[in-house]
Amino acid sequence: MIRADMISTVGRKYLTSNMENDEYSYPKAFIAASLTFSPIQNSVGRRFEKLDIRFVKDNVSVLIETKQNFTKADEEQLSAYVEYEKALTGNKIIAILANIADDTVKVWRGVVSDSDLTTETALRSMDEYVDFYTSKINDKEKVMQNTYKLNELLHRHSIPEKLRSQFVGTCLLALKNNLDYTTPSLRPTQIRARIKEVLEALLTDDINKAEKLVLLNRNVLDNQYVRGLSIEAFREILRYIEENILPFINDKSTSGQDLLNLFFVTFNKYVGKSDKNQAFTPDHITDFMAKITGVNKHSVVLDPCCGSGSFLVRAMTQALDDCATAVEQEEVKKNQIFGIEFDENIYGLATTNMLIHSDGNSNIRQGSCFALADWIKEAKPNVILMNPPYNGQRIHLPASYVSTWGRDKKEDPSKGLYFVKYIADTLNSINNQAKLAVLLPVACAIGTSGEIARLKREILAENTLDAVFTLPNEIFYPGASASACCMVFKVGTKHNDVSNPDTFFGYYKEDGFRKKKNLGRVEQVDLTTGKSRWIEIEKEWIELYRNRRTVDGFSATHKVTGDDEWLCEAYMKTDYTKLTEQDFQQTINDYLAYLVKEGHIYES
Repeated sequence: MIRADMISTVGRKYLTSNMENDEYSYPKAFIAASLTFSPIQNSVGRRFEKLDIRFVKDNVSVLIETKQNFTKADEEQLSAYVEYEKALTGNKIIAILANIADDTVKVWRGVVSDSDLTTETALRSMDEYVDFYTSKINDKEKVMQNTYKLNELLHRHSIPEKLRSQFVGTCLLALKNNLDYTTPSLRPTQIRARIKEVLEALLTDDINKAEKLVLLNRNVLDNQYVRGLSIEAFREILRYIEENILPFINDKSTSGQDLLNLFFVTFNKYVGKSDKNQAFTPDHITDFMAKITGVNKHSVVLDPCCGSGSFLVRAMTQALDDCATAVEQEEVKKNQIFGIEFDENIYGLATTNMLIHSDGNSNIRQGSCFALADWIKEAKPNVILMNPPYNGQRIHLPASYVSTWGRDKKEDPSKGLYFVKYIADTLNSINNQAKLAVLLPVACAIGTSGEIARLKREILAENTLDAVFTLPNEIFYPGASASACCMVFKVGTKHNDVSNPDTFFGYYKEDGFRKKKNLGRVEQVDLTTGKSRWIEIEKEWIELYRNRRTVDGFSATHKVTGDDEWLCEAYMKTDYTKLTEQDFQQTINDYLAYLVKEGHIYES
């Protein structure tokens, strides 16, 4: 394929200027951007400075280096251009080596490494390359539909609800690593043995290998219900996962990572629907929280209540997208993602989830975060993403705190706020500044007395309440029923510091999702543009927060203390032009429901 044909295929209108001798000059581009250009050279002293063809659209750059017949050595040259592009634009990148002689291409997403996109055998359009980094709405809904059907299939084969998510994750992991289950002579015991071999191979370099293998085998593969599966049932389940879940999941692309995380979150909601205290964080909310905390390749991320690992996966995906080299990506995976999970079964699920996302050495510990203070200090996280239990029981919290509850209290009176105080105190003890984003029930934000007020005051003594976002109703549907908000803290900076602006409050009640029977809350498409409504809504949420803009009905800024309400509704001005009678009635209903729930009034 000649150069002109390549440009026509990808899209001439996205071809960038700034050319010298028909090549894109990075030295010239760096000068134009007032940046210092540091040329990269190979072992024999050859400097790489000019790329053959470059396209840009929607913060995605496609870099093409053409060769008569490319070799392994040419990857070093293309990798240099990826590093330049990251430093110049910060864009997400598709890097391509293209043969002029026979149209052969080799394609990488993000960085040039040993792991290329082997399924890519020809050039695509720019729109298709942009899609590598954006999930199509129909794919998301299809994954949710297939997940619901898979849950029904497991129910039919008598796999208990509490076992389903971990069992499916383990099967998915094995299938992703080429599990053979179709040979006619195979028995269920042999299939289970092969799955165990896959797990053992993937955990080779994991310091907690023995512990994880014991849990995965004992809690999943050696479980009596799994052992009781007939060969026909086992094959039917594996075939369904292979044909209806696996095709949507490609961990080499951001879209694939997103869909995989969506699968885990959705499936956990189905199997956890009997426990209304389980609050599985929706994937688009983890995405939003990772963005507002600025997760990048330099971030060290901790989730001290990591559950199935959705925050860790989202943070890892965002950090990997910021990397320019495979070495940087390995550093992120091995040394910058940390999680703690109390429940053994869910800990196994988090391990499986991270392994499926190609993180074989994840730093996830099983136990209580309150017993792992030294481990947290050693990790030195600078970003905390968390969704702590809102109704933590005595076993979940330290005895020193539980002793203050009184004998009649069965659940954490702080509704999760104590976790925030503990993590902040732990980091402040080593002068480790961090950004902390946490999901908490609205009761924590509006509480102005008792344990909640005390903790709010103590937290602000050493940390800053940067922002609070009121989230949509039923954000955890069909899991927990709690109304939630997202609080953002600057750990290590006192709230009354003169450098702090007033706290930003966002009334972020509309995220473009709607409840759909059997599927939960589903992302909606703008009928005019055909694009996800959430993508535009998220941009607006972030822009309001970043610029701390006050918009009637949407946002406000206000100076608050630990004795005040921390919710936008208390401070924003109402846009009365948008109010309806239904809005008024809903507000009254919500308030009455809250009063009844908190015991301020009693049902007759």
